[in-house]
Amino acid sequence: MNIQDYKGVYVFVQQVDSQISGVSYELLGKARELADTLNTEVGAILLGSNVEKLADSLAEYGADTVILVDSEELKEYRTEPYAHAITTIVEKYKPEIILYGATAIGRDLAPRVSARVKTGLTADCTKLDIDEQSKGLRMTRPAFGGNIMATIISPEHRPQMATVRPGVMQRISKRAGAKAKIEKPQIELLANNKYVEVTQVVKKVVSKIDIMDAKILVSGGRGVGSKENFALLKGLADVLGAEVSCSRAVVDAGWIEKDQQVGQTGKTVRPHV
Repeated sequence: MNIQDYKGVYVFVQQVDSQISGVSYELLGKARELADTLNTEVGAILLGSNVEKLADSLAEYGADTVILVDSEELKEYRTEPYAHAITTIVEKYKPEIILYGATAIGRDLAPRVSARVKTGLTADCTKLDIDEQSKGLRMTRPAFGGNIMATIISPEHRPQMATVRPGVMQRISKRAGAKAKIEKPQIELLANNKYVEVTQVVKKVVSKIDIMDAKILVSGGRGVGSKENFALLKGLADVLGAEVSCSRAVVDAGWIEKDQQVGQTGKTVRPHV
C-alpha cells in the first residue's frame, strides 16, 4: 500500500427517509477542519434512493464533493449493500480519512468496511486532530471505562477510520448557497445470500425533541425514587424550557425510555455555552 495515493477526508452521511442525521453535519464540520489542515478536500458519501436533493445541504455544511450512489437497494439501511458500496468507493477514490457517526448504523457499517479494505477502526472517538510531523490522524477515545484517554494512530494503513459519538463535534456555520461537485460512481448491487430482506418498517412517533438537541437537561437517577417522582423533574423542565434525561439505572428499572438516557452507555450531550 502506498499511503501517498490516499487523499481527502470523507464522511459517511447517514440519512433515513431522506432526513440527514445531525451527527453527519457535525462530522462534516470536523472533516472541514481536518481537510484544511491537510490542504485537501472534504467528500461526503451519500447512499440511498432518490437522495440527490440532499447534496446542496451537505455542501452548505462543508462538503466539496458528494459521492452519490442512488439505488432502490439502498432505500433502507442493510449491511451488505451499504458495506459493498462504500468498499467500492474506497477502492476507487482512495480517501485518506473516513468518519462515521457512532450510531446503530455507523457501528454496524464501519467495522464491516474496515475489514474489507484491511485497515483499522477507532470507535467512539471524542477528539480528532492531525499530527504536525506525520500528518496522520490522531484519534482519541476513552479507555478502561473512561479512566484514561487513549490516542490511536494508523501509520501504515489507509484509509484511517473512526466513529464519533453524536454531540461530540460541532457543525460549522452554514455556507448558504454553497454547491458541491457530485460524483456518481456506477456500483453494481446484486442481491446475494448476505442480503437481508426488509419486510416491514415500524416507525415510533415521539413528541419530545432529541435530548442531544436540548440546550438544558433536567436529569435524574435512581435517587429520584420512583417513576412517579419523575413528574417533579418534568415540571421543573417545563419551567426551564428543558428536557428530562436520566441515568442507565432508571432505564433498567423501566421508569424512563432509553432514548432519554445520558452517559457512557446512553447519549453523549455536548454542553451549550
